[in-house]
Amino acid sequence: MRDVPLCEIPRSWYIVRPMARPWSRKKAKRQIRESGRNKGRGGAFWNKEYKNKEHIVLSSNPSEDLVKFTRWLSRQHGGKYLNKTISILDLGCGNGRNLIYLAQQFGCHGVGFDISHEATAQATRLSNDLPLEYETRTIAGPIPLPDQSQTIVLDMMTSHFLKEAERKILIGEIARVLRPDGWLFFKTFLRDEDQHAERFLRENPAGEEGSYIHPIIGVSEHVFTEKEIYDFLGEYFIIHKTSKSHRHTRHGKAWKRRSISVYAQKKD
Repeated sequence: MRDVPLCEIPRSWYIVRPMARPWSRKKAKRQIRESGRNKGRGGAFWNKEYKNKEHIVLSSNPSEDLVKFTRWLSRQHGGKYLNKTISILDLGCGNGRNLIYLAQQFGCHGVGFDISHEATAQATRLSNDLPLEYETRTIAGPIPLPDQSQTIVLDMMTSHFLKEAERKILIGEIARVLRPDGWLFFKTFLRDEDQHAERFLRENPAGEEGSYIHPIIGVSEHVFTEKEIYDFLGEYFIIHKTSKSHRHTRHGKAWKRRSISVYAQKKD
């Protein structure tokens, strides 16, 4: 892991290379121009990264926060929600590392969506004969899965790329495809006390409250407050547990980006 992460590319499956200094508005604009302004929702950027790894170091290990969630779920409910009969949807699956872990550890089936065809190609190769499927697609709009077909949905550093109206549609779709009493593991950046987030919002506003233009990817990214998360999930979910990162400051100065993990269960 890096020591002084002054700027992060928001995905749950990579390590960002350290930078020498914070991103200024001028430098951000130059970076966006050089990357061709990354059309759409950043698909071109992620395809390039998966091929050339200019900004990230890919990991094949599962997210530590996801592993903690599975341990908590197993302690609370045994194997009820993690077994060979259930299916898990991963929104923004990247190279498939989290679904691969769940399939190998618990025998789960899974479906992964990612905007990068390079990512889904890598995920398919890495999954071998595991009961996993991948599709290159955006997570905006309807989810092409049957009602109540999934036991767990993973939204890890993904839906914050959507606009507010799109996020509202997505959360309804997540609730639709989850079975009664199914789970959403939600991880995102947390705005509360994050000085980096406040700087991005000042220097690169995106036109929506709480959203900025990412200085590297060149697309809109939303950063949630904790209250906003409860409001966002509250219509469909009961939040049983949250876990916040606490290394966002060091010696009184901004250090790491702050994140929050949420264990949410679909309401009856």
